[in-house]
Amino acid sequence: MITTDITAEELKERLAKGETPVIIDVREDWEHQESKIEGAQNIPLGALPQRLDDIEDYKDLEVIVHCKSGMRSASAKAFLQQQGFKQVRNLLGGITGYQG
Repeated sequence: MITTDITAEELKERLAKGETPVIIDVREDWEHQESKIEGAQNIPLGALPQRLDDIEDYKDLEVIVHCKSGMRSASAKAFLQQQGFKQVRNLLGGITGYQG
C-alpha cells in the first residue's frame, strides 16, 4: 500500500514524461473550471461518497487527489483508503503549490 504523498515537482516530472496517473480534483466545479491539472477528473469532496461507482476501477491503481491547498484532498485520501483504495496519494500544497 502506498501512503506517501506526492510533491508538485514529482507530479510535474511524471506528467512531463508522458505518464498518465489517475488524478482526482476534489475542489468544487467552479474552482476546477478556473484552473486544473491536465487530465484530472473533477469530483467535489462532498460528492465523493455518491460517485464511488465512477472510480471503482481505480481501487488497485495509484490515485492522486488534489484540492486548492491539500486540506480537502487529505480528507478525500482518508475516505478513499477507508473504502479500500490501496494507493491514494495527496498532492502536497494542492494546485496552489503545483502552479507556484
